[in-house]
Amino acid sequence: MFKIKIAHSPAEVERILELRVKILRKPWNQPAETATDNLEVISINCYIENEHKEIVACGRLQENENKIGQIRFMAVDDKQQGKGLGKMIVNALENEGKKLHLKTIELQARENAVEFYKSCGYTIKEKSFLLWGIIQHYLMEKEF
Repeated sequence: MFKIKIAHSPAEVERILELRVKILRKPWNQPAETATDNLEVISINCYIENEHKEIVACGRLQENENKIGQIRFMAVDDKQQGKGLGKMIVNALENEGKKLHLKTIELQARENAVEFYKSCGYTIKEKSFLLWGIIQHYLMEKEF
């Protein structure tokens, strides 16, 4: 049974970064440092471990201006996709956002993840940017 955890230590965040790099950066030969930023310490990182204590899913919520949250760095291990772990992470991050009294949560969805986020109740606001010149992103949002 998978359980959501919230990172409370730098060591937990470092383990989360390993999955982010593996799923979100390595396939495009991008440097590991692009899988994090200086908002890590004030953001909420949720993750799921498998029975071997390996992190297999993660996502981060940061609070931006005007009570707008942003989900970033969503990643699910290739072997664990299709099991509902991504939805568990999104739900957990949304629940944390509600505790912060956020009005809206936004995210930048990769083109291949748009349908997933639609299934979580997000709507496309606009076509946004092309990451590394190859991955189309869409600004999506969900209001509370």
